[in-house]
Amino acid sequence: MSIILLLLLFFGLLAVGMPIFLVLGLCAAVLYIASGEPLIGVAQVVIDHLNSPTLMSLPLFVMAATFMRQGGVAKALVDLSVAWLGGIRGSLGLVTVVACTLFAAISGSSVATALAMGTILLPAMIEKGYPRSFALGVVGASGTIGIVIPPSLALILYGIVAEQSVPRLFLAGVLPGLLQAAVFFAWVWYDARRRKFPVEPTLPFAERFRVTARAIPALVVPAIVLIGIYGGVVTVTEAAAIAAVVSLMVSLVYYRGFHWSKTLWVVADALKSASAIMLIVATALAFGHWMTASGVPAELVKWVLARNMAPWQFLLAINVLLLVLGCFLEVIATLLLVLPILAPVLPALGVDPVHFSIIFTHNMEIALVHPPVGLNLFVLSTISHAPIGEVVRGVLPFLILLLMVLMIITYVPALTLWLPQMVYGN
Repeated sequence: MSIILLLLLFFGLLAVGMPIFLVLGLCAAVLYIASGEPLIGVAQVVIDHLNSPTLMSLPLFVMAATFMRQGGVAKALVDLSVAWLGGIRGSLGLVTVVACTLFAAISGSSVATALAMGTILLPAMIEKGYPRSFALGVVGASGTIGIVIPPSLALILYGIVAEQSVPRLFLAGVLPGLLQAAVFFAWVWYDARRRKFPVEPTLPFAERFRVTARAIPALVVPAIVLIGIYGGVVTVTEAAAIAAVVSLMVSLVYYRGFHWSKTLWVVADALKSASAIMLIVATALAFGHWMTASGVPAELVKWVLARNMAPWQFLLAINVLLLVLGCFLEVIATLLLVLPILAPVLPALGVDPVHFSIIFTHNMEIALVHPPVGLNLFVLSTISHAPIGEVVRGVLPFLILLLMVLMIITYVPALTLWLPQMVYGN
């Protein structure tokens, strides 16, 4: 009965529009008061968890994403994609997939990717005669790649909660992210030929190389991050700090997306975004601590083992659960609520935690573009002034493709595990 009342409180507060960090905080407070545990002890637990060097990388990557979104980096990546994909039918749609993949490899944020690319590419596609629903769909869906391509903010949180190596998780996301981009690319190419979308002009080679040279500073950021981490030169947090500094310098000095005088405003915007995430993390940690101490994960392990579930059955059930939760909760809240319960079950069922990390984050990708809470849907509706129903119609074909990719990721673990095993061994 108490669990039912808790669920009613949780979803009731969400239904009235209360921010997720307040929902989590109030529910956690109710649980601790009901159990008689002093709240001062909970505060100490939260502070101890937040005092994590790896967790510090999260706001730094958010700041880097904000600098690049406002500093002209996104436009440089779009220009690079246009230069090499001109002459192909539907090339602006293909440019969106490629540019979102490149920007995701720099920002680590799906919402930042959808916002940056949507601001540039949505008006361009609509002006060229693309159906608005298609333009909304390809930007919204391609933006989700940011949650799995390294450096992924969701994978950083997964590594902290599940106590897994973040660099190993980053490597695990590379091939699934590229598979998703390839599937989207193939669909856009097919749909463009079928519906006779416009063709962008082919640029001379001299112009292509000029545009490519201009985009090199933007591509330096992910190179610094990945080479630094996997070369053993810097930690994930140090790489995030370098990414933030380099992004700021590139935006100010090279692309000049904003003036020096506006730097503090851009930094404030970045800190606002990072603070919102950290508030959710803090309250979810308190909620997760109670859940772990209550013995719920141990009971779940016993329940699953008693039913003799095969790993494939367990993974199918979890995929369904995560897709349902994605209808109501945003990505970080889902991860921090569910993962502390599921992580202890994985070894007993023979499920690799690194493989599961990509299954989990891909489900979160899908949550970003399916109603009623998909954040990318609201981002695109806001910047395009389109009804949310039109955005959903545009995203629907890509949602089906995302579900197909989810099945491949779930039941072909080699796709996820091959790269980290090759670099780090078993």
